[in-house]
Amino acid sequence: MAMSNMAMSNSDTLVTIFGGSGFLGRHVVQALAPDFWRMRVAVRRPDLAGHLQPLGRVGQIHAVQANLRNAESVAAAVRDSAVVINLVGVLFERGKQSFEAVHVEGAATVARAAAAQGARLIHVSAIGADPDSSALYARTKGEAERAVLAAAPDAVILRPSVIFGPDDAFFNKFAAMARIAPALPLIGGGHTRFQPVFAGDVAAAVRKAVAGEATPGTVYELGGPEVATFKELMRLVLDITQRRRLLVPVPFFAAKLLGSVLKVLPTPPLTPDQVELLKTDNVVSEAATRENRTLAGLGIAAHTMAAVVPSYLWRYRRTGQFKSRRSLA
Repeated sequence: MAMSNMAMSNSDTLVTIFGGSGFLGRHVVQALAPDFWRMRVAVRRPDLAGHLQPLGRVGQIHAVQANLRNAESVAAAVRDSAVVINLVGVLFERGKQSFEAVHVEGAATVARAAAAQGARLIHVSAIGADPDSSALYARTKGEAERAVLAAAPDAVILRPSVIFGPDDAFFNKFAAMARIAPALPLIGGGHTRFQPVFAGDVAAAVRKAVAGEATPGTVYELGGPEVATFKELMRLVLDITQRRRLLVPVPFFAAKLLGSVLKVLPTPPLTPDQVELLKTDNVVSEAATRENRTLAGLGIAAHTMAAVVPSYLWRYRRTGQFKSRRSLA
């Protein structure tokens, strides 16, 4: 399609993005902007979404107030939309923001609103989502998928592994910890396997789904090109930040006790449920690979960690970007 024709076609099409101002949301908005889609970003605090405006053209991106716990606000945000994207999720529970309220009830509310509007739905879940999981996070993610498909059977579900990028909550957390702590914990010995995926690649998958290039009613599993253990990821953090720190194995039971203490903090670095999650590998399944329900199946060449992570973890070095590798601290 010629650029002018695409602009005329997509600029008349409204895409509503729940959670569009968050870490992944910013990448999604940036990925969709060049395709001229008109975007309505539905967030709890529209006044804090101003950073999205420069990502698109004048009038292309508009923030509105919506709360997944309020069905009326969700329905209002979805009105006149052709596509609805749900990116909302929480890593730990706090007050009314429980896993059940956000992951399950919130996702079901969005799915019902999209179905009532006749809009296509793209729901971002997580690898490991399973209604039978022993971890509440994964269990509610699995229950959410079931609720989404019940309300909107043609929904496209995207399950990313751990997402990395400049503002991620994974590499940044451990790099910050290495700056002040003498050691980094290897929960369960650090043997859990991950397949970290770049936020921009997840956003590219969302872009494909918005354009109708993903199979309706399908669950895609999104992982990067590398599988690494937790221990290997901690070594990567230390290598990039150029710090020498001990890597100390911590049994699961001890980590759970520590998580029980830390979970009362406003932003806990560890919770008992996160420890439970670490008992299961977080990688793309063989079935998803075999059936092309992956980034490669969507025609996306995934970025390696080495291509992206050093570009933002350098700031955790003692003297910044130009620190000599000869003197580690």
